[in-house]
Amino acid sequence: MRLSVFAIAAALAAAPAAAAETSPLLLEGLFQDHAMFQRGAPIPVWGRAKPGEAVTLRFAGKTVKTVAGRDGRWSADLPATAAGGPYELVALSASGASQTVSDVLVGDVWLCSGQSNMELEVSRALNSWGEVSGANDPQMRILTVSHDTAMVPVDSFKTPVRWQSVSPGSIGDFSAACYFMGKDLRASQKVPVGLIDASWGGTAIDAWRSETAIDKAGGQAEELAILRAYRTDPAEANRRWGALWERWWSSRNRGAPWRDPAGPEWKTVPNFHEWESWGDPQLANYNGMVWYRTTVTLTPEQAAKPASVGIGWADDLDQTWVNGVPVGNTSGWGVNRNYAIPAGVLKAGENVVTVSILDTYSGGGVVGPDEQRALTFADGSRVPLSGRWTYKAAPEAGWPPRAPWETIAGLSLIYNGMIAPIGRYGLKGAAWYQGESDAGNAKGYSKKLGSLMNDWRSQVGRPDLPFLVVQLADWGPRSAVPVESGSATIREEQRLAVAADPHAGLAVAIDLGEPNDIHPANKEDVGHRLARAARHVAYGEAIGPSGPEPVAATRSGGGVTVTFRNADGGLQTFSSPTPIGFELCGTAEGSCRFAAATLVGDTVTLTAPAGPADRVRYCWGDSPICNLYDKAGLPAGPFELAVK
Repeated sequence: MRLSVFAIAAALAAAPAAAAETSPLLLEGLFQDHAMFQRGAPIPVWGRAKPGEAVTLRFAGKTVKTVAGRDGRWSADLPATAAGGPYELVALSASGASQTVSDVLVGDVWLCSGQSNMELEVSRALNSWGEVSGANDPQMRILTVSHDTAMVPVDSFKTPVRWQSVSPGSIGDFSAACYFMGKDLRASQKVPVGLIDASWGGTAIDAWRSETAIDKAGGQAEELAILRAYRTDPAEANRRWGALWERWWSSRNRGAPWRDPAGPEWKTVPNFHEWESWGDPQLANYNGMVWYRTTVTLTPEQAAKPASVGIGWADDLDQTWVNGVPVGNTSGWGVNRNYAIPAGVLKAGENVVTVSILDTYSGGGVVGPDEQRALTFADGSRVPLSGRWTYKAAPEAGWPPRAPWETIAGLSLIYNGMIAPIGRYGLKGAAWYQGESDAGNAKGYSKKLGSLMNDWRSQVGRPDLPFLVVQLADWGPRSAVPVESGSATIREEQRLAVAADPHAGLAVAIDLGEPNDIHPANKEDVGHRLARAARHVAYGEAIGPSGPEPVAATRSGGGVTVTFRNADGGLQTFSSPTPIGFELCGTAEGSCRFAAATLVGDTVTLTAPAGPADRVRYCWGDSPICNLYDKAGLPAGPFELAVK
């Protein structure tokens, strides 16, 4: 029997149960027509058969045998194979079932992951028409992992995946940064290239780390315990999470708005549209937290019934209380919030519903039709939340912790559904473009990134797996004075994580962004820089991985000298004879000031104005203007160094 994976899957779906038992899908879903295997190393393959059954694999003239375990799972390593193909992979079970996948190539396989700037498609990138219409390379294979989550790691993708050859019909919806990197590597290495894109816009790094990695890194034991409780008792987990959230608020803010919303600062909600449209100057261009509140009056009979509360849609994240008791939270625009209310919380008379909304990008607020906001009882009756709603902004609050079961910013759920099923699939390396969603809590990101890199290496069994990291592009307001910046802090944390890892490389993108668009269209240069970093880290080429890198900052007479390395052809400046964007700072926040700079060879010397000079910062801020490059046209990336 010679069938493609998808034909077998269709046949199994249509066949009766007895037929499905005699003709199982032997190979896991990654192993299908047009797949790409990693060259130069044993090729892990796995699947399912009857418990204890012998399975035979044939590939590239070699035969390997294995036996399924008591759970029916089997795995084997095919012998290392040089780049080439196409080949057939044949799987045979002792009971007579078989599966053949065709047109399999052997080359280099790269995993690309992160949030929206990795996910952004070729069709949305610069020169997309030319790139899509000219994409025709059967020696390049692409696979996109669908957005999926799981409460525990799964070994199969919930949504079937599909290997495809690069063509005008397949490449438009694929990751642009990943494709342009792969296209460069295809040209420089002269071998087939396979690309796996597992990315999801708006996601935080914790969603991509396994529970094991988070536990090992430390610092989030309580959140992990609450997540584990959620699997068996969501109501109890919500209560515990609400208490943690309230402790977070109380540690940095006065009062308890979920319990005591008194105060003159509360204003009437004019409508349930995004708050930027309300005409309130404080909310005209506001990303942050806003509290909402309303009351509803119940009879004794109503208060005694099991009920849920609906508040409508919210952008981005809500935490909701009824009579001061936390009842639920959700992240994501366009998702209707509806939470079960624990027994005994409702009471006869006035009941208070309080909602904290966090908006991190663009418009924010409680939105949607009025009928979505109501108390709904177990018997189907409803009481609309149609009374007066009030609000107050809390710009001083910062970004709250995210519930551990939250889809895009919780703990491990995306790893469980999108990375765990990749298993031990052979890889040449991984490319990571993420961090925008962690800019509100940037400190400690380097430790999390190091944890993620080692976590994924452990999964695929490659402790030396090369990791490429895109340092965040510029986005957000420019500033005429030195400022603090979450995005700048993330860039520094990314630089530190890469510097501490001998198998990691940095792709600087500070000059490739757009201040008014968090999704810059120039992904071609991002791909070029990722490929250059790969050539250094993964292929051992004697080239600088990412442009000029700072080595040290030392006192020099009345100033400070910063030394650089890996400046291809030497340092140069654009649009000025001197470097701009350097700052000298004391130890305290707010002590930074711009410093005049002079370029000599591979050093930049700063003239220290009045004040302490304990730190040097370069290219700091959301969208800084910087002009220090090497002769290859690669920029020196943002950094902060202690002065010695």
